[in-house]
Amino acid sequence: MTKISRRTFIGGSAMMGALLTSPELVKALTSQPYPRVKVANIRNLRVGEPVSFNYPDEHSPAVLIKLGERAYGGVGPDGDIVAFSSLCTHMGCPVSYSKKRFVCACHYSMFDPAKNGQTYQGHASEWLPQIILRFEPSTGDIYAEGVEGLIWGRVRNVLKATKTTKK
Repeated sequence: MTKISRRTFIGGSAMMGALLTSPELVKALTSQPYPRVKVANIRNLRVGEPVSFNYPDEHSPAVLIKLGERAYGGVGPDGDIVAFSSLCTHMGCPVSYSKKRFVCACHYSMFDPAKNGQTYQGHASEWLPQIILRFEPSTGDIYAEGVEGLIWGRVRNVLKATKTTKK
């Protein structure tokens, strides 16, 4: 076994700490290659009628909704189209959209889709993960391009490499 002096150990530890806290390394370790997936076309949306889809993979149920009022992170001409994971952040039960809110079927946590999926009632302590959307005005298409927050039951939102769609 090789002996390491205290000075060498402290110097090496300091260098490793500096390396691990560098913004470039943190970004490389935490950024995820989200797929770009077409979710809907604005011409087919109606206020208050949810559109179910899966994102970022087939095991991640999500809901897109046209709220009829401007929302944080909303897209479209009125900034009122948002999407969220439909798994409650408390225990992963399904949430459904009703009366301008998402409601957990198991323990009745409630989330406000106009305010980033903020929890305002129930056991859930974290907001619903919001799906990052991009609206293409020329076609009316709406694409999912990422997730803000961690989907329930995961340590990473993207489980495996997925194919992205072309524009």
